[in-house]
Amino acid sequence: MSTSTPAGASYRLIDADSHVNEPPGLWVDRVPAQYRDLVPRMEHFEQGDAWVMEGVKDPINFGLNAGATFSRTERRPWVRFEELPAGGYEPAARLAELDLDMVDAAVLYPTPRLSHLAIATQDPDLHLAMVRAYNDWLAEYAGYEPTRLGGVAIIPNRGVEQAVAEIRRVATMPGIAGLLIGNYPHGDPDLSPEDDPVWEAVVESGLKPHIHVKLVNEMPEDIYAPGKITQGRAAADLRFLQAPATMVQFLNSGVFDRIPELEVVFVEVDAGWVPYVKEQLDNRFRRRAVDPKSRLKKLPSEYVEEHFSFTYITDSYAIRNRHAIGVDRLMWSSDFPHSGADWPDSWRTITAVMDDVPADERHAICAGNAQRLYRFGER
Repeated sequence: MSTSTPAGASYRLIDADSHVNEPPGLWVDRVPAQYRDLVPRMEHFEQGDAWVMEGVKDPINFGLNAGATFSRTERRPWVRFEELPAGGYEPAARLAELDLDMVDAAVLYPTPRLSHLAIATQDPDLHLAMVRAYNDWLAEYAGYEPTRLGGVAIIPNRGVEQAVAEIRRVATMPGIAGLLIGNYPHGDPDLSPEDDPVWEAVVESGLKPHIHVKLVNEMPEDIYAPGKITQGRAAADLRFLQAPATMVQFLNSGVFDRIPELEVVFVEVDAGWVPYVKEQLDNRFRRRAVDPKSRLKKLPSEYVEEHFSFTYITDSYAIRNRHAIGVDRLMWSSDFPHSGADWPDSWRTITAVMDDVPADERHAICAGNAQRLYRFGER
């Protein structure tokens, strides 16, 4: 095992959003026998390898989900699994990749379209088997070196009791640093007071809940299919599109008054939009009558400032407007090993947009805020 970063050591750069590349046997090797024919598996196609699952129309390729280590001329959607760099599924190799980019620690998320297969599965028992298999594998991966790797475990979303039980289970696992909300725990994309026991369990666990780009409740499709200009493709190019509406769901639900310790992290949605949304929400709030219909005890912007954090990849607007967002609410991320990453030159990109940012604010955005949330070397 590599030399670990000692507890209490100074972290200079923490990647608040990176990804794994799941190995072919993750689900078929880990779920109970009765589910093995139903879970995602990797198959060979003429153009490359892809994930398939019973009842899902489109194969899920993954070349661009590991494209950062390839030159731009070599990046393509369809590849063989054997072509992928090992860091996506071998933690020792990932540590070497971090070292090359001079990144001290990384927060780990699943491959989005692939994880949607588990998140959108409607059968509660199959869904839970898939979620638990992924979380077990992730804990093993990140637990290899938890001072530098922090896995974000998936919260089940086919029933509140399942979700609470899984939160309590993963909270004891080495390497687990956060929780992923793929869909609201009770089972659909409309937030409900029924979910409150889950948020209470989240607070009790000490782990923060995360929304990576958006919530999903439908199986993925090929958003780049020829002849189709899909909404999914537009959303992929503008990743923040769902985030403001989801944030308003949390605000309007009153959950932060019922559970004031709850904090939510929006991931890979950037943050340049946050000051505008805060302004508009406060404006609408002030135009309403002051009665129970107003719902909130404070201005919407105050809840945003107290209960939400945001990761960005490249967002010069967020950096220039960091005080309107909250310097303590911004975290840098790379999206590595996806093709949008600047690996192995992340520092060059960071420096280019932070040249006039004071050192203490730069440290907060690059490492300090993430260390507060994920406690690398302290867990």
